[in-house]
Amino acid sequence: MLRAYGPNCDGSIIDPGKGQRIPDDATWIDLEEPTREEDKLVEECVRVQVPTREDMREIEPSSRLYEQNGALYMTLSALYGVEEGGPKSDPVGFVLTKDRLVTVRYVTPKPVRAFQQHARREHSLVQDSLTALYGILDAIVDRLADELESAGLEIEKISTHIFAKQTNARRIPADRLTALLTRIGRAQTLLAKVRETAVSTGRLLSFLSASTHMKSEGAAIIKDRVGSLSTDVHSLIEHSSFLGDNLIFLLDASLGLISIEQNAAMKLFSWAALVFLPPTLIAGIYGMNFKHMPELQWVFGYPMALTLILISAVAPIWYLKRRGWI
Repeated sequence: MLRAYGPNCDGSIIDPGKGQRIPDDATWIDLEEPTREEDKLVEECVRVQVPTREDMREIEPSSRLYEQNGALYMTLSALYGVEEGGPKSDPVGFVLTKDRLVTVRYVTPKPVRAFQQHARREHSLVQDSLTALYGILDAIVDRLADELESAGLEIEKISTHIFAKQTNARRIPADRLTALLTRIGRAQTLLAKVRETAVSTGRLLSFLSASTHMKSEGAAIIKDRVGSLSTDVHSLIEHSSFLGDNLIFLLDASLGLISIEQNAAMKLFSWAALVFLPPTLIAGIYGMNFKHMPELQWVFGYPMALTLILISAVAPIWYLKRRGWI
């Protein structure tokens, strides 16, 4: 799918099969899951090579950020799929020339979709290629900040649940404990993807700031904005690390609760065995069917056995309570 944005472009779909061409005043050309015909049309119009999906998946920095024939080739890992409950990341490619910005993507992250809507209403956001690139990156960073805020609220809820003021409220059944660990795992997955996108965006901004495109006279304002955006990204990376440390602490605390619950259960079985073992021993002795037993013909033998059973059961309970063990 091929769309073009600019001062006089509304982002309508351009179909090469119908002979449609890219407008001359288009400053941002967006390729979403492009076909070979769409790639060829863009390459003929912008006179740059459009990176393939395999090119964007290269992990080496030299393959993700480089300059070729006066055009900047940049790739970042964009966060998507948060609304569906499965945060993932996928490479988004940027090709920046003097007059055009080309984006190549195979997913539609929410910030890109939001910037598309804004570009249709406010053409000043795509008045030139640098402004369009800054707008997209700014939308991505804003989205990362929102996701970190949501993750922080989720971590706060988990913390409140684990460290409840009332001790009885900390007793968590197995199904709720499983749900709690699942929430911690999902929060950790989101933080990992947010950090991955933030680190990738930070590297892209550093590369962009040092490029020749930012040294022109008309790029002074955008350069300052890019520098400010780079500072925001580094702040987000530090904040994500802080939240990650808190999440690890909460995971350790929840595992500690599991150990406490298990120890409490074993403690219950231990003192129950101690209480019932002596009466069982006495009952076993006087339950033996030997013919010659001193108490067998004794009138008070049965009451004595019951009294011994009662005393042997009560005495351990009294001793454990006095020591504060139960």
